[in-house]
Amino acid sequence: MAEPLVLGIETSCDETGVGIVRGSTLLAHSVASSMEEHARYGGVVPEVAARAHLEALPHVLSDALAKAGVTYEQLDAIAVTSGPGLAGALMVGVGAAKALAVSLGLPLYAVNHLVGHVGVECLREGEDTLDAPTIALLVSGGHTSLLLVRDLVSDVELLGETIDDAAGEAFDKVARVLGLAYPGGPEIDRIAREGNPDFYHFPRGLTQHKDQEKHRYNFSFSGLKTAVARYVESATARGDERDVPSIAASFQEAVADVLVTKSLQACADHNIPRLLLGGGVAANSRVRELALERCTEAGVELSVPPLSLCTDNGAMIAALGAQRMMAGYAPSAITSGVFSTLSPAIIQL
Repeated sequence: MAEPLVLGIETSCDETGVGIVRGSTLLAHSVASSMEEHARYGGVVPEVAARAHLEALPHVLSDALAKAGVTYEQLDAIAVTSGPGLAGALMVGVGAAKALAVSLGLPLYAVNHLVGHVGVECLREGEDTLDAPTIALLVSGGHTSLLLVRDLVSDVELLGETIDDAAGEAFDKVARVLGLAYPGGPEIDRIAREGNPDFYHFPRGLTQHKDQEKHRYNFSFSGLKTAVARYVESATARGDERDVPSIAASFQEAVADVLVTKSLQACADHNIPRLLLGGGVAANSRVRELALERCTEAGVELSVPPLSLCTDNGAMIAALGAQRMMAGYAPSAITSGVFSTLSPAIIQL
């Protein structure tokens, strides 16, 4: 079929995103973040996020359409994130997508947020499909998941995920312990450049031999977060001067080490020489640097989206919707709901 013009809506957390693609070509995307509204609370407040989506979505829709130079009447389909994410936030996006689909008489593709992060790879210049199979590591404030992607539109398997805190959540909590601003990821990344990553060896969760059978591909960052807090408490009690840059660098090194080690472990176990990074934490400079270094050593091809497409955005949802549509999959029922937890094996509702 001809390349469809698809508008994608993303509202799973604190970013209101709208993207427009024609097949595998990104025409435009626009994002509004409510991050500043959550900063006073030190984390995302679901009710605040949902209200922010309601206020921002009309403007973001108009902006994306204007950038793409298209009108609603020219669209071929609407795609939207149906999960996983914050239920109230998801409802805003899904409600808007349904309204557009019904009023314009267009098919609706309610798709998986996590698989959307993988689908953004189709928008890379010179690429119109995802090289599969591939291992995908998706890391953000709400998710830390390792996926085996045999086929983007039909076969995605969850290999492992965090059993407690997501990596991005650990960054936020450790930043608070160190007296840094929210969101913690960019702040730790910034200040860690001035520190020594070998200053202190913080624990690497679920990497010991005893963890390999049950948690080979799972992650745990709660213990790491606690270890940093205990170290800071002890240093304060002793009256030692806190070397915040080096503590931040040592923490960041521990996170990057675990993420990259387990990802390459999955590549080796499944004999797949490709690794895709996605999610907000994929924007972290040390994660990207260590991944490139070790992938080069292991002979694994590394793909990382542009920084603007690492965080949540509507372009990735539009891309996945377009790929499903071009592959001949039926649209979602207009009665499709939202799911705060949703396995990546369920690509579309």
